[in-house]
Amino acid sequence: MFDERYDRDVLADMKPRRGPVQRAEVVLAKGLVVEHSETEWCGAVVGAREGLVQLEDFSGKVRAFSLSDGFLIDGKPVTLVMPKRKPAGPQRTASGSFAAPQQRARVAMPSRIFVEGKHDAELVEQVWGDDLRVEGVVVELLQGADNLAEVLAEFGPGPKRRAGILLDHLVTGSKETRIADAIARGPHGANVLIVGHPFVDIWQAVKPERVGLKQWPTIPRNIEWKRGICHALGWPGEEPADIADAWARIRGRVRNFRDLEPELVGRVEHLIDFVTLSP
Repeated sequence: MFDERYDRDVLADMKPRRGPVQRAEVVLAKGLVVEHSETEWCGAVVGAREGLVQLEDFSGKVRAFSLSDGFLIDGKPVTLVMPKRKPAGPQRTASGSFAAPQQRARVAMPSRIFVEGKHDAELVEQVWGDDLRVEGVVVELLQGADNLAEVLAEFGPGPKRRAGILLDHLVTGSKETRIADAIARGPHGANVLIVGHPFVDIWQAVKPERVGLKQWPTIPRNIEWKRGICHALGWPGEEPADIADAWARIRGRVRNFRDLEPELVGRVEHLIDFVTLSP
C-alpha cells in the first residue's frame, strides 16, 4: 500500500497569486515628481545622463538612481525612459517663440529694459534670453525702484532710445506705483514704459506648484519676505548665501514661460515689443 499524498507533485498544484507588475512607460521630463520604489525617495527630476536619473526632494537634496529601477508616480508603478530626439525642425525658445538660426550676436540696440534686481534679471534671461539676444536688447539692473528716476536721468530716454521698466508689486497704493506715476508725468514719460506684476517679489511669479506648494505663503509684514519664504519652505534663510541657494532652487524648477504666472509673462512681452518696435 502506498500513501497517495506522496503520488503527486505538490508544487504543480500551486498557482502564482499574481503576474509580473505592469509598469507604464513615462518619458523623463525636468520637474516630473516620482518616487523610487525601493528606497521611497520622492523628488522632482532635475537631470538624467548615462542611465541615471537625478531626483531632488523638497529639502533640496539630490540623489541619483538607475533608470532600470522601479519608480512610482501617484502610487502607480512606472518605468522611466529617456525622451526621444526630436526630428530637425523649427525649435521653440523658453519664451515660446521660434528659435532663430544660429547667428552672430547682434550689436546692442540703444533701447534698454531695466529690472529691479538680480533675481529679476536672471529669470528674464532664463526665459527670454534667446529672444533678447536676437533683438540686441540689453537688460540692466535698477538695484531697487527708488533709483529709477536717477537711472533714467543718466540713461536719457528719447524716441530712438526707449526705456522699458519692470517693477515688482505695482499695485494701487504701493511705493512702486507712486514712483511710476511720477515718471510718467515727467519729461521722459513719452519714451518710457513702466509695467509691473502684482507680486511682492519675482519669486512669486513662479507658479507655486513648481516648488510643491498650492499657493505661496503669506509672510507677516514684520518679517523680511524672502527670509520668511525660506522658513515656510523649511530652508535656511538667515544668510545671503541661504537666499541665493533658495532662489537657485526655485529658478531651477522653471522650464519655460508656462511655469510662470501670466501676470509676469504678459508684462515682459509688452516691454520687449516696446523697446524693439519702431516708434
